[in-house]
Amino acid sequence: MPGTYVIVGASLAGAKAAQTLREEGFDGRVVLIGDDGHRPYERPPLSKGYLLGTEDESAAYVHDEGFYAENRIEQMLGTRVAAIDRAARTVTCEPGGEVAYDKLLLATGASPRRLNVPGGDDPGLFHLRTMDDSQRLRAAVSGGTARVVVVGAGWIGLECAAAARTYGCPVTIVEPEETPLYRTLGPEVGGVFADLHRRNGVDLRLGTGVTEIRRDGDAYTVVDSDGAELPADVVIVGVGARPNDDLARESGLETDNGVLVDSALRTADPDVYAAGDVANAYHPVLGGRLRVEHWDNALNSGPAAARAMLGQDVTYEPVPFFFSDQYDLGMEFAGIVTPGEYDEVVVRGGIEPGDDGSLEFLAFWVSRDRVIAGVNVNIWDVNEHIQALIRSAAPVDKPRLSDPEVALTDLT
Repeated sequence: MPGTYVIVGASLAGAKAAQTLREEGFDGRVVLIGDDGHRPYERPPLSKGYLLGTEDESAAYVHDEGFYAENRIEQMLGTRVAAIDRAARTVTCEPGGEVAYDKLLLATGASPRRLNVPGGDDPGLFHLRTMDDSQRLRAAVSGGTARVVVVGAGWIGLECAAAARTYGCPVTIVEPEETPLYRTLGPEVGGVFADLHRRNGVDLRLGTGVTEIRRDGDAYTVVDSDGAELPADVVIVGVGARPNDDLARESGLETDNGVLVDSALRTADPDVYAAGDVANAYHPVLGGRLRVEHWDNALNSGPAAARAMLGQDVTYEPVPFFFSDQYDLGMEFAGIVTPGEYDEVVVRGGIEPGDDGSLEFLAFWVSRDRVIAGVNVNIWDVNEHIQALIRSAAPVDKPRLSDPEVALTDLT
């Protein structure tokens, strides 16, 4: 008997896993359960094209509406999984009752963190995670007059700030670190994004936290740690995300910043797997655990988990990758950067904008003469070469690394 494979999380990872099961010949029952009322969609458009109004809703969906029925994938949307009984191999759904499984994939994603300050739990604050969140935020800023305060200069905060400024809204960003994206890119390249937003009219307040949010009718006052009171019509909170691993933990699975899985995305229970934002997987190349919240990981880990569920020999070991678009800056990043754990940043091209304000450069984070991460800014079709350089772990000649005349392929 082929059996029943249940996927909890109608997400990009979940949808791609379901697709892969069918492509690999699985002929049993596939059930895709999600608490979002929409069929599976990708999240990058929510802070990019869809938020900006340059893409419509259809561009975000993973598959067209008929795909799931055509491939005999049962969708249980608007359904919450309340519990997993691993002994009985069932999930309890609300509504929907129990669904039995032979193999189970957890693709439950992550949820935005809330501000732990007075007023931080106000229901009118914006936390961008779902399509409905993006729809509501677009309606709030698209008129171009709303006063916007963004708390947190991470990827979500910066992309939302860029969208609001593009509509014409006055925008203030409050960020406790010394640069935007400090924990992701470090100060050298984080400073590029500080300059970018200031050039586009953002009031960027670095080294400053938020101590309180007060509401008066439809308006807010955000109080920063310097005592400044910032008036706002729209407050966007982008202070990170936490993995939705409660369901796994309550079922007795081991969790630690996500669901712990091996390099085949398998938990200690051989019938239960995890993929996407919620999976904290062992990475053989890095020699440690890694939980990644980016689109590329969801896109690729879902299919990898599906193949592992089918008994194929799977080792999931991608170089972490993500991309961002802000104003006229487009970038791709590969690798992992931790401030204080690299020796220097080697730049190829001009990290300062040209006379026309344009930017084009590559930057490489180097540790012990090896490239551990790299970014390409407004330069395209090179990221796969950057990833190859990271994977090679080969010592590099830094003068050649910085020389635009030396092909990246010659450095591996």
